[in-house]
Amino acid sequence: MNYQAFVDEQVAFLRQTVGDGLAINALSGGVDSSVVTALGHRALGKRLKTVFIDNALMREGEPERVVATFADLGIPVERVDARREFLSALKGLTDPEDKRNAITRTFYADVFGRLVRESGAKFLLHGTILTDIEETVAGIKRQHNILAQLGIDPQKEYGYQVLEPLKTLRKDGVREVARVLGLPPGITERIPFPGPALAARIVGEVTPERLATVRAATAMVEEELADSGAFQYMAVLLEDKATGIRNNRREFGQIIVVRAIHSVDAREATVVEIPWPTLHRLCRRITGIPGVNRCLYDLTPKPPATVEYV
Repeated sequence: MNYQAFVDEQVAFLRQTVGDGLAINALSGGVDSSVVTALGHRALGKRLKTVFIDNALMREGEPERVVATFADLGIPVERVDARREFLSALKGLTDPEDKRNAITRTFYADVFGRLVRESGAKFLLHGTILTDIEETVAGIKRQHNILAQLGIDPQKEYGYQVLEPLKTLRKDGVREVARVLGLPPGITERIPFPGPALAARIVGEVTPERLATVRAATAMVEEELADSGAFQYMAVLLEDKATGIRNNRREFGQIIVVRAIHSVDAREATVVEIPWPTLHRLCRRITGIPGVNRCLYDLTPKPPATVEYV
């Protein structure tokens, strides 16, 4: 595939479709949303309003890091504090689909709907890729950014038209486009991160306390496995608990699962054979998190598992 031609085609498509209007997009810092932001900025310039929605579900320091990275690229990003709204929407929910639906509804109908009305934008740029569409339509896992493919009319429901310039690409293709656009390696080579963010790494209810636990474990996993060559690696907080020992006393503690996979486009995946010394070090660090007394390593490929737990 000629990726420079793809970039030129999508830039022309965005310019023609948006015309003299205003578009808006949400940047998470992942490669998909970053590419859409760079494409949109190249096509529309100041007629693209980019926001980073702080939903309380991101990794440690991520909001500040993403805004600063794009400022260095000459692309202004407005940080929007929506932490209270998302945590309120997720309160009491344990079913994976209920959680994803709550995030979708809060994002599009509430937070983004308000931003669109305030900005006057009539178009939303989406980082949807082909794998997102396939998994959602097949009923495997609802991706938060899939609307039209499920019969949801965003113009009718939310008041704006959704544009998806990456919907024919898979992850490896998106990375090639990122390189053509001149994005730095910190973006082009960044490991995939789910749209629902750390809510997809918590089995059961999402609470500030459980987010703090998985956020700390995520930082440790990403630090230890950064040079592993894996396609993706993560920490997951389970709903179950296990008996353990802390300071010579019984503890009924939380369980963290570490997962690392090899893949090209996330359609299939095999497990990375992490060296034992690395796993032992990770286990010591993770079980040092208050309330965590078990650390497990997931050996399941995709299929039968999906990449994420939720």
